[in-house]
Amino acid sequence: MVVTGAIDTVLAGSPAERVLDRTLRSHRALSREQRQVLAEAVFNVGLWRRRLGFLLGHPEPSSSALLHALLHGLAGVPAEEAARLAGLGAPPPLVTGEPPTLALRYSLPDWLAEHFTRELGPAAEDFCAHLNVPGPITLRVNTLRTHRDALVARLRDEGVETRPGELSPLALHVVGPRPNLYGLDSLREGLFEVQDEGSQLLGLLVEARPGETVLDLCAGAGGKTLLLGGAMEGRGRLLAHDPDAGRLDRLMLRCSRAGLSNVQVLRAPPEGFLADRVLVDAPCSELGSLRRGPDLRFLIDPARLVEMARLQRDILERARQLVRPGGRLVYATCTVNRAENEELVHGFLRDAPGFHLVPPGEGWLAPGCVREGFLFCAPHLHGTDGFFAAVLKREG
Repeated sequence: MVVTGAIDTVLAGSPAERVLDRTLRSHRALSREQRQVLAEAVFNVGLWRRRLGFLLGHPEPSSSALLHALLHGLAGVPAEEAARLAGLGAPPPLVTGEPPTLALRYSLPDWLAEHFTRELGPAAEDFCAHLNVPGPITLRVNTLRTHRDALVARLRDEGVETRPGELSPLALHVVGPRPNLYGLDSLREGLFEVQDEGSQLLGLLVEARPGETVLDLCAGAGGKTLLLGGAMEGRGRLLAHDPDAGRLDRLMLRCSRAGLSNVQVLRAPPEGFLADRVLVDAPCSELGSLRRGPDLRFLIDPARLVEMARLQRDILERARQLVRPGGRLVYATCTVNRAENEELVHGFLRDAPGFHLVPPGEGWLAPGCVREGFLFCAPHLHGTDGFFAAVLKREG
């Protein structure tokens, strides 16, 4: 069976999105409805595997049994029909009652459920529940080409309804069914980018100004670089570095579409200059964005939570040498792990006495996004992915 074969591959450790893509490419005769059913089955069994295993009373059930548990136990399909659809001769009995642990209730590895309990205390239950709900589709208006109200009207003309974000003045949330954004003329014209509202806040905390020298040290494919360029109104020197050359190539294509001409790509580690503002959106364990992939939680090595902190500290040490006296350094991650966030920043400040912590987003950031002097936003509190940021100022 096509479905159970794909599920087996996901359960063996292959990323669900890649498995689905390969399966659809090799079965092009499937109808639109069949393709949708395949995607739902692969993603939901990949996500709910631990809770489904609890329902079956078995730690390592077959993919057919898991599919049956999904259809009957979670989706409410009658048992006989669910068994037939899953390719089983008879429906296996399912356990009744609520799973006894956080890990089983929300289908998490035990170590990860324990980590979130340590990090969030009583709020861990609500946080983990939100990890199992798909995040919204959020857009960021490109202020070099349009403004938010005009983009709302343009998207409506293209059949896409939106509502303004509550945290970022640049954000629009798509309302209703998921549209094909990449087929819209407004995207091809560079009027907007797809970007989580919390991610937008990280770029806004830099508070870049026209005419300044601004460095995006871990630019990736450039979502925040483009936001910084809009804040600078295309004026000044905007430098972007990333060790992945392919990402920098994609960044330049996006800059062209967005009408941004003051970006300079640095393919070698930056040196020999001082910037007014530096953004370090550091590589991290990415625990804040687990709702963006059905199986990401099962692909993370717990050792990564410790290993990343060493890399992040090295990057932050390099970044501080590039900030001019009186300049601003923003350190950010998309994880929920104090070792990579608060503890790392406090350790940095002990060793870098020329820097001090300043309140994030004074005058514009919602107070509910500030925790212990840092930006902290999360799906159960703000509807965003999980993000952390520290705003640091160099004295002088």
